[in-house]
This record gives sequence, structure tokens and C-alpha cells, in this order.
Amino acid sequence: MIAALLAALFALALPVLAEASTQPAVAELTLLGEHAVDGMPTGNLSGLALCGKALWAVSDREDGTVYRLDTTKPDWQAEAVTFKAPPVPPSGLPTRLRMSSWAASFVRGGDLDFEGISCDAKGNQYLVSEAHVAVLQIPVSGDPKWLPLDPTLVSQARASNLLLHFNALFEGLTVNPAGDRLWLAAERQQRGLLAVRKRPVSWSCEGRCVLLAEGGAETLPVQVPRTRNMPRDFADLAYFDGKLFTLERNAYRICRRNADTAKRERCWSFAAEALLPARRYDAPYGLTEALSVDADGAWVGTDNNQWARADGERRPVVWRFAAPAGGWSAAP
Repeated sequence: MIAALLAALFALALPVLAEASTQPAVAELTLLGEHAVDGMPTGNLSGLALCGKALWAVSDREDGTVYRLDTTKPDWQAEAVTFKAPPVPPSGLPTRLRMSSWAASFVRGGDLDFEGISCDAKGNQYLVSEAHVAVLQIPVSGDPKWLPLDPTLVSQARASNLLLHFNALFEGLTVNPAGDRLWLAAERQQRGLLAVRKRPVSWSCEGRCVLLAEGGAETLPVQVPRTRNMPRDFADLAYFDGKLFTLERNAYRICRRNADTAKRERCWSFAAEALLPARRYDAPYGLTEALSVDADGAWVGTDNNQWARADGERRPVVWRFAAPAGGWSAAP
């Protein structure tokens, strides 16, 4: 009787096992180089962008500085370029969240809390402010300006259970080369992806702003010694070859997604290299917050909050991973 019951249960499980076996394994990316970054006095590297042939970075603790990275030596030098942002437009966030961000700025610095940087083909830069859920454009010539985002962007996001928690707002952005379409990443609890397109008056949602909204927990890589599950999150975005790429911090992976629907198509892990014992931080969650993707590979930057790794390194670190075999657009 028991044997027959077990056989029946096994038969029922076969379709599930067969489906799981057809899912491609998440391949590990190959590390080409590791570079500590000097010259960012507050550290907290929170965004990377390849603008032409130059790599740029931003810190979430500095409101008026972007950094051009001198990559000619193994240890990189960050060269500060300053700007002055105009007053921030109203965010549409409730008072509770706005006051929490305001209070936090006195403790940690960085009222604007820039969490991502991107650029278009002309070299215009775009920075996303998490605290104010706003996007600043730094044009090649002229003064910085805040983009007139669709006024329903925040309300649609919150109706989808995004942007509900302090320090879990917009964590990354990317823009297409033409500079007329912009994607934003809501960080966690829930995480989401949103898109707007440039129109004569504002950056419009074209119906729905929210491409994806999802909650749930992520099973962490086996190398993580403590907590086994953390909330699903997005830490940054990149746009390359018509695809959207998400940096999924707690899962230690990069995923390719459809730029119109945000549907996940394929993922690649960097856990094997990031979680080598010497590279670990004493933190129960991932610390990679910056992503840039090109034909040859991906740059992944760490916002270490000035914590030291196991090997004693306290500076921000950027890794260079090779593109996967067949390129980023290869089918699973």
C-alpha cells in the first residue's frame, strides 16, 4: 500500500521534475579584473555608466558631484566633476516618506541620494534621486535640470505596491541611446520596473508606467554563510542592444529582460567570484549597486558603505566580467 502511494506521488511529480530539468542553469560570469577606486571621499559608489569610452560613477552621499574614472592603472582614480542641481520638484510621495528621507540626509549626507547614472549617445547624463523619486539631466552643455516626469508615475507605482517604504524607492535607471526612453527600478518590498518616453511636454507613461511589480523572497547563493532568504530586489539597470539588464543584488546575478514588457529572458550569476572568502563583507545582504553593460562584458560596482572586506579593502570596488559565450543576446 505504501509502495503504491509513493509510486503514485512520484508519477505526479514527474511533469514538475521534467519542466525543472528543461530550465537552463544560471551560468557563472568570468571575472576579468577587479579595481579599487580612489578619490571618492565618501565612498558609496552607487551607479556606473559608460559614456562613449569613459566610465562615470556617482555616489549616493554627494549631491553635486559625478566622477570620471581614470582606468589606466589597476587601482582607478575618480576625478570629480561638480554641478549644481536646481530645486527638486514635488515628488508626490506622502509626508511620512519625504520626512524620513529628509531626516536621513542629516545623518548620512546626500539629500538627493543619487542611486544611478546613465547617459545617451550625445553624452547627456541622467541621475536618479531615490529620496525625491526624480531624475536629473546633466546636459553636455547648459545647466542641469529635473526631467518633467509624468505626474501619474508615482501614483501608479504606489497603486502597484511600489515605492511604499523608506530607502526602498528608485534604486537605478537607464536611458536608451536616442535619449527618448527611460527605465526606472523600484528597489524592494515590492520591486518593480517602470518606463517613460520623452514627449513635448513631459516624459509620458504611455498608459501604464509599471512594467513589472513583484514581491517575494530570493534564495541566496550557497556561498552566503548566514541568512538564506532575502526580499527580491533591483539595484541598478542597464540598456544594451535593445534589451534591459537588471542587477539583482541579493541573488548576485545580472538578468536580461524584454525592454517593453520587463519579462525575464535569461540570467547570469557572479556569485562565485563576488563571494570568495576574501571578498566578503560582514553584511547579510548583497552590496553591488552599479551596473553597465557593453558588447564585451559588464561593469559591476560595489557600494560598501565604507565597510571593509575580509581582506581589509575599504574602497569601492568595480569588477569587470566578460560577456557570456555567444554574447548577451544569445538564446538560453
